[in-house]
Amino acid sequence: MSEKKLTSDVKIVLMQDIGLSLLGSLLSLLAIRWLSEPHPGFTLELAKWLLGSAVATLAGIFITGSHKLVRAYISAAAGLKLVNLVAIKEALMVVLLLTGLVFVEGFSMGVLLVVLDLVFTLFFLLYLRYIYARISRESHSVKDLASRKTALVAGTGEDSVALAMSLESSGEFHVLGFISSDPGQAGLVIREKVVYKCTCIDDLNALRWRFGGVDCIFFGKNADDFSSGDGDKKKEEAQGNDFVSHSDGMSRAGHFVKRTFDIGLSAVLLVLFSPVMLICAIAVRIEDGGPSIYSQERIGKKGRPFMIYKFRSMRKDAEKDGAPALYSGEEDPRLTRVGAFLRAHHLDELPQLWNVFTGDMSFIGYRPERQFYIDQIVERNPRYRYLYQIRPGVTSYATLYNSYTDTLEKMLTRLDLDLYYLRNHSISFDLRVLWLTFFNIVVGKKF
Repeated sequence: MSEKKLTSDVKIVLMQDIGLSLLGSLLSLLAIRWLSEPHPGFTLELAKWLLGSAVATLAGIFITGSHKLVRAYISAAAGLKLVNLVAIKEALMVVLLLTGLVFVEGFSMGVLLVVLDLVFTLFFLLYLRYIYARISRESHSVKDLASRKTALVAGTGEDSVALAMSLESSGEFHVLGFISSDPGQAGLVIREKVVYKCTCIDDLNALRWRFGGVDCIFFGKNADDFSSGDGDKKKEEAQGNDFVSHSDGMSRAGHFVKRTFDIGLSAVLLVLFSPVMLICAIAVRIEDGGPSIYSQERIGKKGRPFMIYKFRSMRKDAEKDGAPALYSGEEDPRLTRVGAFLRAHHLDELPQLWNVFTGDMSFIGYRPERQFYIDQIVERNPRYRYLYQIRPGVTSYATLYNSYTDTLEKMLTRLDLDLYYLRNHSISFDLRVLWLTFFNIVVGKKF
């Protein structure tokens, strides 16, 4: 790791720990204010408490050296340093109360304030590192699972179940479920794998679209559902390549809730962030006199093109030669100074709130691409077309684990993750991705 990168990461950890400590102090004093009788001058007391918290946290950080734990993972060493940091902070906060610099009504309320401050601060600091460590641990396993060959197992007998477990344990296949010609078995769950009805080629094609493609269909020795009568015909049909578009796996109710959420949240955020967006637009305009908003054609739901909007972060002539070029990170020479700041803090994406509001995009989906790159991806993996069943997103599940997609290989890895999202997406899954995206922005992760 370069010295410049190390210094930058230390600053990020330092700022995040101070911010989380201040949040703990703020919540603790607000709780005391809610529990106690109102008294004049609370705003001044709050300001003094937060100022004292910032100074005490800085003292704790530099005494313990916790800011040198650049990778904010949770471990015994990191946990001990954070506990010592908070202990030093709270000792100094007690001094603040005892000297009368901050006034709290009653001894018991003062004790409760320090206890709450300790609990909140420890929770935020440790929870941050726990989530960070969880994302880091999941990164490899998620990519491995998403890149495995997908498979369905015919039949629901013991041999078929044993075959499915064997395929999973091999590490080469991800078994999506069982297929059965008996409609009465549809929806059953065997070893955490769902049974799907498959009585004709249309059913199989529907499953292919739902799962973003199926690499293999395996038949157990005693796959009775497919071994009698027209079993050979079913096996022959299973090898066909005739695909037709079907609905994805989310229910109509789920899509309604998701779209309602998108409209409501995007409308609220457009209003709340309008002053910030105005400042960003003015800053971009002032720097080089070019347009503030950059629009570009992307391909969205059902393969239809739409215009995506961003604050312009590159020079006006960034693609003067006409050939699309991928963004190569914060060192990209085409970035303007304002643009680099907007990219680093993800502010350039704010105009996409309008794309969400109008229905071209969703908050969570897959990142939309230009046709130029889609053509290259499809040459290597034609399953990109399965993504056209859903709206592209401002952020995606793949974004959490794949960072910048500045090469075709990374695009193909991202596609594997996007197809994994397609197979598993739900309201709860989307909320998890939204929360982890917010978390990554808070800790300054680049993506």
